[in-house]
Amino acid sequence: MIDYETYCKIRDHRDRQGLSITQTAQALGLHPETVSKWSRRERYEQRAPVKRGSQLDPYKGLIVRWLESAPLKRPADLPTAAGSRIPRCLTIVNMYVRRIRPPKRKAFLKLTFAQENAPKSTGANTARSVWARRAGA
Repeated sequence: MIDYETYCKIRDHRDRQGLSITQTAQALGLHPETVSKWSRRERYEQRAPVKRGSQLDPYKGLIVRWLESAPLKRPADLPTAAGSRIPRCLTIVNMYVRRIRPPKRKAFLKLTFAQENAPKSTGANTARSVWARRAGA
């Protein structure tokens, strides 16, 4: 595939300067068949991009089902399907999981209490003393 500048040079050599295909190919350092092909074209067109599949394509349904059953798990904890293994290239797995998971939203309402309305803690009912009793201390 040639770029637009090279296409313009081919057209200039052929149309304005009147050079042959062989002379144009030698002047530009191209193969004569390339010069012949592009000199027949009326205008420059880029090659259409090829849609390539992902390594994850066979596993996307499995990943979606896994996330629906356990939405808080990490992509590194993905189970393997029976008889097949999900690619362990975690970069593409993480990118796919980020794309299909709903975005995290900020809390709608934050509760704050004034100091006089805050729950009072009495020595025996504090969380520290409860944990100390459970630990056997």
